[in-house]
Amino acid sequence: MKALIQAALAILVACGLLLYGAHTLESAGSAGGTGVLTVYNWGEYIDPELLERFEEETGMKVVYETFDSNEAMMTKVKQGGSAYDVAVPSEYAVEVMKEDDLLLPLDHAKLPNLTNIDPYFLDLPFDPGNRYSVPYFWGTVGIVYNPNLVDDGLTFETWQDLWDPSLRQQVFLFDGAREVIGMGLNSLGESLNAKDDALLRRATERLHELAPNVKAVIGDEITPLMVNDEAAVALTFSGQAADMMAENEELEFSVPKEGSNLWFDNFVIPKTSRDVDGAHAFINFMLDAEVGAQNTDYVGYSTPNAAAMELLDEEVTSDERFYPPEEQRENLEVYENLGLEWLGEYSERFLEFKMGL
Repeated sequence: MKALIQAALAILVACGLLLYGAHTLESAGSAGGTGVLTVYNWGEYIDPELLERFEEETGMKVVYETFDSNEAMMTKVKQGGSAYDVAVPSEYAVEVMKEDDLLLPLDHAKLPNLTNIDPYFLDLPFDPGNRYSVPYFWGTVGIVYNPNLVDDGLTFETWQDLWDPSLRQQVFLFDGAREVIGMGLNSLGESLNAKDDALLRRATERLHELAPNVKAVIGDEITPLMVNDEAAVALTFSGQAADMMAENEELEFSVPKEGSNLWFDNFVIPKTSRDVDGAHAFINFMLDAEVGAQNTDYVGYSTPNAAAMELLDEEVTSDERFYPPEEQRENLEVYENLGLEWLGEYSERFLEFKMGL
């Protein structure tokens, strides 16, 4: 009998320890004690040395995963299979994630380095008050080209230059519906956020006229291919163009006068986060002036961090191709959240264009 009682007590103690352990793990997850932080970001979009430094300074381990489109990122976060603590969506994706209740509000008291951000990049329409997001990088969509490989007179100050017959099989396009359809709309003098069937049809027809000049529709591969002069021209992002130009000094970059995209990528904390305190600590670390400057040197995109700007080479920060002054930005548009129906229309038009190449 005594043995049975002892066995029962042992079982009760074991169950109690298991329940306590489960409660402790659950509390750690909500309070930030997991010791592991999962960051979900675009490829080639952070200095790996900074991840190591954050780990050394905090004792946390960073699991770093990448995505190649906002849509892919949002789908994975929405499915909830992975517990991402920090993600980096673009401006319109922040809106979508807010609407879909996928984000946690930020505690600005845990982000003292937020004061380093230029006020121009705060309180923007896609996230008033920066309740859910803080700026990471910004830039434009434009044209990178090698003047030695194109006819004289082609400066790509206008989108129309892409249609020049001399560029047959000499143009790479970035593999993105918003970028390519938006470029088609801009080439017609229209908004890249147009919600009009007739305008989308005209833009698609215009792109079909461009098809003979298109060598390929690709993603990150654009960088090494343009560096190696595999084509003369590419539609790409300003930071990607900066990377190319650092490796091939012959390349130039232009944002056409008809208008283009002004984009913002941002840190957010998805609701999947198991370490909210750790997520805040990581974001605040990345907003540090010295860290921001080092990361900007590595990534090549334009930083919204005013304190970091003071530590960067003036030759970089004064280059208006990558840091256009406010008056030049007035002709640029931020991608709006088009809604599922219109986003589907853009994607369908883009697929139609690609299938016709």
